[in-house]
Amino acid sequence: MTAIKHALQRDIFTPNDERLLSIVNVCKAGKKKKNCFLCATVTTERPVQVKVVKVKKSDKGDFYKRQIAWALRDLAVVDAKDAIKENPEFDLHFEKIYKWVASSTAEKNAFISCIWKLNQRYLRKKIDFVNVSSQLLEESVPSGENQSVTGGDEEAGDEYQELNAREEQDIEIMMEGCEYAISNAEAFAERLSRELQVLDGANIQSIMASEKQVNILMKLLDEALKEVDQIEFKLSSYEEMLQSVKEQMDQISESNHLIHLSNTNNVKLLSEIEFLVNHMDLAKGHIKALQDGDLASSRGIEACTNAADALLQCMNVALRPGHDMLLAVKQQQQRFGDLREHFARRLASHLNNVFVQQGHDQSSTLAQHSVELTLPNHHPFHRDLLRYAKLMEWLKSTDYGKYEGLTKNYMDYLSRLYEREIKDFFEVAKIKMTGTTKESKKFGLHGSSGKLTGSTSSLNKLSVQSSGNRRSQSSSLLDMGNMSASDLDVADRTKFDKIFEQVLSELEPLCLAEQDFISKFFKLQQHQSMPGSVTEADDPDGGTLSRQHNPGTPLPVSSEKDMIRQMMTKIFRCIEPELNNLIALGDKIDSFNSLYMLVKMSHHVWTAQNVDPASFLSTTLGNVLVTVKRNFDKCISNQIRQMEEVKISKKSKVGILPFVAEFEEFAGLAESIFKNAERRGDLDKAYTKLIRGVFVNVEKVANESQKTPRDVVMMENFHHIFATLSRLKISCLEAEKKEAKQKYTDHLQSYVIYSLGQPLEKLNHFFEGVEARVAQGIREEEVSYQLAFNKQELRKVIKEYPGKEVKKGLDNLYKKVDKHLCEEENLLQVVWHSMQDEFIRQYKHFEGLIARCYPGSGVTMEFTIQDILDYCSSIAQSH
Repeated sequence: MTAIKHALQRDIFTPNDERLLSIVNVCKAGKKKKNCFLCATVTTERPVQVKVVKVKKSDKGDFYKRQIAWALRDLAVVDAKDAIKENPEFDLHFEKIYKWVASSTAEKNAFISCIWKLNQRYLRKKIDFVNVSSQLLEESVPSGENQSVTGGDEEAGDEYQELNAREEQDIEIMMEGCEYAISNAEAFAERLSRELQVLDGANIQSIMASEKQVNILMKLLDEALKEVDQIEFKLSSYEEMLQSVKEQMDQISESNHLIHLSNTNNVKLLSEIEFLVNHMDLAKGHIKALQDGDLASSRGIEACTNAADALLQCMNVALRPGHDMLLAVKQQQQRFGDLREHFARRLASHLNNVFVQQGHDQSSTLAQHSVELTLPNHHPFHRDLLRYAKLMEWLKSTDYGKYEGLTKNYMDYLSRLYEREIKDFFEVAKIKMTGTTKESKKFGLHGSSGKLTGSTSSLNKLSVQSSGNRRSQSSSLLDMGNMSASDLDVADRTKFDKIFEQVLSELEPLCLAEQDFISKFFKLQQHQSMPGSVTEADDPDGGTLSRQHNPGTPLPVSSEKDMIRQMMTKIFRCIEPELNNLIALGDKIDSFNSLYMLVKMSHHVWTAQNVDPASFLSTTLGNVLVTVKRNFDKCISNQIRQMEEVKISKKSKVGILPFVAEFEEFAGLAESIFKNAERRGDLDKAYTKLIRGVFVNVEKVANESQKTPRDVVMMENFHHIFATLSRLKISCLEAEKKEAKQKYTDHLQSYVIYSLGQPLEKLNHFFEGVEARVAQGIREEEVSYQLAFNKQELRKVIKEYPGKEVKKGLDNLYKKVDKHLCEEENLLQVVWHSMQDEFIRQYKHFEGLIARCYPGSGVTMEFTIQDILDYCSSIAQSH
């Protein structure tokens, strides 16, 4: 136990400036035995504090930790359970009763005795000691009793003491002096007895001689005892005097503690008062600005802004616990709330008036823009309103209901203003596209305002009429051989392209400027939300409404971008329908305008998406781009349908088919328009569809042709297609270019072979018969023995084709080819040269057959290769 006490003093109490006086090993009564130690301690510093500390061994290691401590002044009762019998159980009554079982009764008694002494010395408080032996409550035990007990113990111990070495030596010397000591014990005992009697007598005489000195010594002892009693009496009086001084010092210490506590409380109270005064006091100038400040002038707006910020700081101050219970704080908060409500009403009313006035002022400027293709500039209005941006931010954070009301009013006023401006702007664009008033009426425009009229059915009729005009035009082109595919020249299309670009160029900065203003004025973040973060539903008025939004609370940051898009959608709700109407008009003026619109719209969509892919402008232009793409696809489909509906004349030669010329015109126009365009892929897909339609329908018309041979139709048109693709160098049509060249070459060869069968018809039939006999197995040198193919028959056939007849036949062939071919493709000389080469090839073939089948016969043709070259040259020159 001593080692444990030393360890506890060193590890636990010495670091806390405490001294361990007593310790008892205990466990809680009636539960599983979890041993701990109860320690009685005092502090080393004054005022002395006496505690009972519970120390427990840690579960994680071989060390002790302080678990709980009670002040001794809180101890009311000490119950030892039994004052007579030994019992290790005892109770300590603090705020509740703690029942303990000591490891031994001795430890328990020692601990209770220590508690009694500490109570008597330091507290002077009578703790009730119940069932405690009176012996434990005595401060000390009389020394006489201890001595008697100790003496008894010593006598009991002396009975069994062993001889030490010196005593053994003395006994041995004495026994050596009496040699008979062992043999005659009685004689030895008798001698010892006599010597002892002698010694006793000597002792008695010595004592009697020193009696006087003993008396003197006893007298001195009595005097010493008296002195001791006097000293003890003085010490007791001194102790009583010191005890009163101690009580006075304890009272002084307690008084100093109360004074220090009072000063600390006063300092804290002063700090709290200063905090409330510094943070919840609004200057009189700010109050006046909020109540009567001028919201029209720049200086007044600045003063109101500063006052609103100061008010917001006062209202948002973080009060400490208990501040909200103070009456003055409640009154100040109520005063701030009234100021905020009053100023919010003033600000909302003033801004509503500004919105209304802007609508009137801007309407007066519409007349000067009615004849120009420009939109009014709203920058001055935005500049004036941006002075209120900080106040709008204040209103958004303090009164979101009024903020939402201002937002709705702004959308209502501005949507009507922008609708008038944009509709007039588009009417001017439509008039400029259609030209004069008469031309305007042709497309459904009339009246001084130039508003677009006519129902959907009239527009459909116009579309049918446009496509019908193109079909009738294609038919007339077949009859007339004209290669033009449109009655509008390049200048008209360029004019349309410039107007459409001007429209988009005016709309784009208008939308971007308004969106930037809305973001700054209404304090909405443009780049925080992710696509799809807030679901939206269409508003019947043209806007969108966020799902499940409480109108009295601010929007989360993630949906502020959606709110910008909602406001823009409602303000500019007329842009998309007006753009669609303009696109429909351009498509009806000329279906090829869809190419210009597709390129321009794609470029503006690409630009808008690079700035903000989820913005109103990007979304709107993207929707319109879908319509333009649909019109473009419709234009391609109409061209393919017109190819399929082409009818050729039975009385005139075919020549270059109109849809082949139209494809050339389309491709040339498209390549000039789509140069460096973003949507090249759409054009490549259209090329693929068109060229397939051209190939299929060229072959279809060639099969139906009666006046012009099929090979000529195929040859001329595929030559034209090949020339077009070679000139334009369209990369996606390289395979079709090779295919067109192959078809042109094949049909040129087919036409040449078919035509050359006519000038030497009998000679061709004769040699075809010779080749047939050889094919049947007859050897070439034996063919001349066949009756129908002997030398005489060969000479007879050759004589029918002298040089003069051959030249005449070639001349007739040239005239016939000239009738078959069209002038615009200019293939006559190419075809004639190919016929010349083919004729020479046939001549060489005939000579080879004569040499092999009729060897040594001396039979030759009536004309030579040189004659053929001369005939062909002179015929070509003569025509």
